[in-house]
Amino acid sequence: MPTLPFRADVVGSFLRPPELAAARERFASGALDADGLRAVEDAAIRELMLSEAEAGLQVATDGEFRRAWWHFDFFGLLDGVEVVELDHGIQFQGVQTKPRGLEVSGRIGFGDDHPFLEHFRSLKALVESTTGAVPKFTIPAPTVLDFRLEPGHIAPSAYGGRDDLVDDLVGAYRDALRAFYDAGARYLQFDDTAWAYLCSEAELAKARDRGIETHGIAERYSAMLNRILDGKPEDLTVTTHVCRGNFRSTWISSGGYEPVAEQLLGNTRFDGYFLEYDSERAGGFEPLRFLPEGDKRVVLGLITSKTGALEDPDVIKRRIDQAAEFAPLDQLALSPQCGFASTEEGNLLTREEQWAKVREVVDIAADVWG
Repeated sequence: MPTLPFRADVVGSFLRPPELAAARERFASGALDADGLRAVEDAAIRELMLSEAEAGLQVATDGEFRRAWWHFDFFGLLDGVEVVELDHGIQFQGVQTKPRGLEVSGRIGFGDDHPFLEHFRSLKALVESTTGAVPKFTIPAPTVLDFRLEPGHIAPSAYGGRDDLVDDLVGAYRDALRAFYDAGARYLQFDDTAWAYLCSEAELAKARDRGIETHGIAERYSAMLNRILDGKPEDLTVTTHVCRGNFRSTWISSGGYEPVAEQLLGNTRFDGYFLEYDSERAGGFEPLRFLPEGDKRVVLGLITSKTGALEDPDVIKRRIDQAAEFAPLDQLALSPQCGFASTEEGNLLTREEQWAKVREVVDIAADVWG
């Protein structure tokens, strides 16, 4: 296996093609059955993989084409977790998502029949029949479930409170890592908004309103993740993407990584970190000083996925040089700041602009690292 993450990498999601969006609407209305939807998804993912390879990527994702949300689809299919209707959505800058949330109704677990396992197997098979790239699969981090739970959304018959579900959540994710590994996965990514929210006083205040004890929360989250990562096979690369919110090209949180950098980079045993650095909301590169010397990589999200305008390559290269003042250049890489469609609605740019962004990542990485 090559060293992962790649020098030129991607977070994972891509804009849905029109024929896929239409098929999902027909499926929702009952005009298309599950097999018909699956055929459209397979064709769209195969075309996506060819586009990824044509852009110069060595990694292949399924674009999250089988999902409506980056997180709810996975969580809602865990044992003991349900996606429920709320009276509000998640508030972004000037826009709210659909009013959905999570509810813990029973003991949390990851079953061998979780549909995402078949999603990965399909990704792997499609890769092997097309480009031969390294398949990468994304799932939401367990910290997201903990951080987003609303008050009163844990059934008393299941757990006495938020702290009581941690052991089962850890066990579910350890089971998930083993199941994905047995299915052939060697490159997984935990998508995580919680760490970014811990950098925002406004989001921490909202968390306290939800009944979360925020004092020492970075240490608790690092300990939870390490319990999961300690059980992974040696040749399974697990990275995380720290997201500040990505819905219809808008965002949620602001604040540099300093409040969490020591715990996240220094103490949490991920193999790589995709960090958003496309705007001043992310702060400076100084927190990278906590990255331990060795094989870990920080993937700098310097190319925004929120707009179609291309960045100046010289500006991006200067910013990589600035980051290298705090972490070794050999431990850095480049990617778009986030996915292009964290939900099925997608960001406000064209598919042509999306691929121009990816090609720019590949070209700049080749210039910097060869």
